Amino acid sequence: MPPKSFDVLSRRSDAWTASAALDLLPENSGPRVEVLRGCIVVTPVSGLDRRTAQRELGYPLKQAARKARLWLYQEVNVVSGDDLFIPDIAVLRVPGGGRAAMNVGQVVLLGEIVASGSRSVGVIDRPQEYADAGVPFFLRVDMRNRVPTIALFELVSGEYRPLVAAVAGTVFAMREPFEFAIDPAELLDEEGPSSDMTSANSAAGGKA
Repeated sequence: MPPKSFDVLSRRSDAWTASAALDLLPENSGPRVEVLRGCIVVTPVSGLDRRTAQRELGYPLKQAARKARLWLYQEVNVVSGDDLFIPDIAVLRVPGGGRAAMNVGQVVLLGEIVASGSRSVGVIDRPQEYADAGVPFFLRVDMRNRVPTIALFELVSGEYRPLVAAVAGTVFAMREPFEFAIDPAELLDEEGPSSDMTSANSAAGGKA
């Protein structure tokens, strides 16, 4: 078998499926490569705020999930029919060790961290796709204006309905599908771009 290569993206004319992507494309630690409705969707590496939120949320959320005998992974391949999702956060009913992908039927919760440039995907498109796939819970972390908010939704009659939400400076506390609490402010580094710029300007003014 020839080595897997992303060159196949320019050569393949057939509609893409999750199985084709897993068979033909190499694993990578860069941009996410997903399959939606027969098309390849490539998402660039996320910004630093988004990656920080993913890191700071991932560990405590994983510890809480394990207490409920659930398993949390970040950016895992999730197969739903011919679609291939790579959510920021996936909570599963079974451990995924040794597997390249998990079936959506094993998913309890999928989470997305929404930055300014991905608002339409994280707020509109992806929740609808997860609802259509039957994912019981959807978690959204919104990083707009560097004021993190967290919201949890439950699938009811094919649509996500809000269960709980909180903004930075308050406590986000969920009870389902497992107990977990955090202040969204903990998901962001202490100093933002505005404070960095102010410090730089002050230093420059002092030298003048």
